[in-house]
Amino acid sequence: MKAMKQHLILSALILTAFFSHAQSIVGTWQLTDEKTCFQSALSETMKESDTEKELSSQMGSSSFSSVAKLIRFDNKGKGEEGIFKTGKKKGSSLEPFRYQIKGSELQFLDKKSGMITERYIIEELTDSSLRFHDAKKDCEIKAFTKVK
Repeated sequence: MKAMKQHLILSALILTAFFSHAQSIVGTWQLTDEKTCFQSALSETMKESDTEKELSSQMGSSSFSSVAKLIRFDNKGKGEEGIFKTGKKKGSSLEPFRYQIKGSELQFLDKKSGMITERYIIEELTDSSLRFHDAKKDCEIKAFTKVK
Protein backbone atom coordinates (compact mmCIF):
# COMPACT_ATOMS: atom_id res chain seq x y z
CA MET A 1 0.00 0.00 0.00
CA LYS A 2 2.81 2.40 0.91
CA ALA A 3 4.65 1.58 -2.35
CA MET A 4 1.48 2.28 -4.32
CA LYS A 5 1.07 5.66 -2.61
CA GLN A 6 4.70 6.59 -3.34
CA HIS A 7 4.25 5.51 -6.97
CA LEU A 8 1.18 7.77 -7.33
CA ILE A 9 3.00 10.75 -5.82
CA LEU A 10 6.01 10.16 -8.08
CA SER A 11 3.75 9.89 -11.13
CA ALA A 12 1.99 13.13 -10.21
CA LEU A 13 5.32 14.93 -9.84
CA ILE A 14 6.54 13.66 -13.21
CA LEU A 15 3.33 14.75 -14.93
CA THR A 16 3.52 18.18 -13.29
CA ALA A 17 7.10 18.62 -14.48
CA PHE A 18 6.15 17.49 -17.99
CA PHE A 19 3.21 19.86 -18.31
CA SER A 20 5.08 22.81 -16.83
CA HIS A 21 7.50 22.63 -19.78
CA ALA A 22 4.69 22.60 -22.36
CA GLN A 23 4.61 25.73 -24.50
CA SER A 24 1.79 28.18 -24.06
CA ILE A 25 0.26 30.62 -26.51
CA VAL A 26 -0.57 32.98 -23.62
CA GLY A 27 1.25 36.30 -23.93
CA THR A 28 1.83 39.13 -26.37
CA TRP A 29 3.11 38.31 -29.86
CA GLN A 30 4.39 40.65 -32.58
CA LEU A 31 3.77 39.82 -36.22
CA THR A 32 7.18 39.42 -37.91
CA ASP A 33 6.25 37.76 -41.20
CA GLU A 34 3.05 37.35 -43.18
CA LYS A 35 2.70 35.69 -46.57
CA THR A 36 -0.33 35.37 -48.79
CA CYS A 37 -0.78 32.45 -51.17
CA PHE A 38 0.27 34.71 -54.03
CA GLN A 39 3.51 35.68 -52.27
CA SER A 40 4.22 32.06 -51.35
CA ALA A 41 3.67 30.93 -54.96
CA LEU A 42 5.86 33.73 -56.31
CA SER A 43 8.74 32.85 -54.03
CA GLU A 44 8.53 29.19 -55.09
CA THR A 45 8.27 29.72 -58.85
CA MET A 46 10.23 32.85 -59.59
CA LYS A 47 13.90 33.32 -58.85
CA GLU A 48 15.01 36.90 -58.24
CA SER A 49 17.85 38.27 -60.28
CA ASP A 50 20.85 39.78 -58.49
CA THR A 51 19.56 43.28 -59.30
CA GLU A 52 16.11 42.50 -57.85
CA LYS A 53 17.69 41.12 -54.68
CA GLU A 54 19.85 44.21 -54.30
CA LEU A 55 16.91 46.56 -54.88
CA SER A 56 14.58 44.72 -52.52
CA SER A 57 17.19 44.73 -49.75
CA GLN A 58 17.70 48.49 -50.26
CA MET A 59 13.97 49.14 -50.26
CA GLY A 60 13.54 47.04 -47.14
CA SER A 61 16.19 48.91 -45.22
CA SER A 62 14.86 52.35 -46.19
CA SER A 63 11.26 51.54 -45.36
CA PHE A 64 11.69 51.25 -41.58
CA SER A 65 8.31 51.24 -39.90
CA SER A 66 7.52 52.34 -36.39
CA VAL A 67 4.24 50.41 -36.40
CA ALA A 68 3.84 46.93 -34.94
CA LYS A 69 0.97 44.50 -35.25
CA LEU A 70 0.46 42.75 -31.94
CA ILE A 71 -1.84 39.99 -30.79
CA ARG A 72 -2.42 39.12 -27.14
CA PHE A 73 -3.74 35.83 -25.80
CA ASP A 74 -4.77 35.48 -22.16
CA ASN A 75 -5.24 32.26 -20.23
CA LYS A 76 -9.05 32.61 -20.16
CA GLY A 77 -9.59 32.20 -23.92
CA LYS A 78 -9.75 35.91 -24.66
CA GLY A 79 -7.40 38.27 -26.45
CA GLU A 80 -7.02 41.38 -28.55
CA GLU A 81 -5.32 42.30 -31.78
CA GLY A 82 -4.19 45.75 -32.84
CA ILE A 83 -1.64 48.12 -34.26
CA PHE A 84 0.80 49.84 -31.93
CA LYS A 85 2.86 52.91 -32.79
CA THR A 86 6.20 53.82 -31.25
CA GLY A 87 5.80 55.78 -28.05
CA LYS A 88 2.13 54.85 -27.56
CA LYS A 89 1.00 52.67 -24.67
CA LYS A 90 -2.35 51.84 -26.23
CA GLY A 91 -2.87 50.37 -29.64
CA SER A 92 -5.24 51.67 -32.25
CA SER A 93 -8.04 49.61 -33.71
CA LEU A 94 -7.86 47.06 -30.90
CA GLU A 95 -10.15 44.18 -31.73
CA PRO A 96 -11.12 41.87 -28.86
CA PHE A 97 -11.65 38.19 -29.65
CA ARG A 98 -12.22 34.79 -28.08
CA TYR A 99 -10.17 31.73 -28.93
CA GLN A 100 -9.61 28.09 -28.11
CA ILE A 101 -6.96 25.54 -29.00
CA LYS A 102 -7.95 22.01 -30.01
CA GLY A 103 -4.88 19.87 -30.61
CA SER A 104 -2.74 21.84 -33.04
CA GLU A 105 -5.65 24.00 -34.23
CA LEU A 106 -6.12 27.60 -33.10
CA GLN A 107 -9.78 28.56 -33.40
CA PHE A 108 -11.12 32.09 -33.21
CA LEU A 109 -14.67 32.22 -31.90
CA ASP A 110 -17.63 34.56 -32.26
CA LYS A 111 -17.94 36.52 -29.01
CA LYS A 112 -21.68 35.98 -28.58
CA SER A 113 -22.48 32.59 -30.11
CA GLY A 114 -19.13 30.85 -29.51
CA MET A 115 -19.14 29.53 -33.09
CA ILE A 116 -15.80 29.08 -34.84
CA THR A 117 -15.16 31.99 -37.23
CA GLU A 118 -11.53 31.32 -38.22
CA ARG A 119 -9.29 28.24 -38.00
CA TYR A 120 -5.49 28.08 -38.11
CA ILE A 121 -3.04 25.20 -37.83
CA ILE A 122 -0.18 25.85 -35.43
CA GLU A 123 3.05 24.82 -37.14
CA GLU A 124 5.46 26.00 -34.46
CA LEU A 125 5.06 27.14 -30.87
CA THR A 126 8.16 27.77 -28.76
CA ASP A 127 9.08 30.11 -25.91
CA SER A 128 9.80 32.87 -28.40
CA SER A 129 8.05 32.06 -31.70
CA LEU A 130 4.60 31.24 -33.00
CA ARG A 131 3.86 30.25 -36.59
CA PHE A 132 0.53 29.19 -38.03
CA HIS A 133 -1.30 28.93 -41.34
CA ASP A 134 -4.92 29.15 -42.39
CA ALA A 135 -6.62 25.75 -42.03
CA LYS A 136 -8.13 26.09 -45.52
CA LYS A 137 -5.05 27.55 -47.23
CA ASP A 138 -1.74 26.24 -45.96
CA CYS A 139 0.06 28.81 -48.13
CA GLU A 140 -1.16 31.75 -46.00
CA ILE A 141 1.39 31.91 -43.20
CA LYS A 142 1.79 34.20 -40.20
CA ALA A 143 4.87 34.22 -37.97
CA PHE A 144 5.12 35.96 -34.60
CA THR A 145 7.79 36.65 -32.01
CA LYS A 146 6.91 36.75 -28.33
CA VAL A 147 7.15 40.22 -26.83
CA LYS A 148 6.11 39.40 -23.24
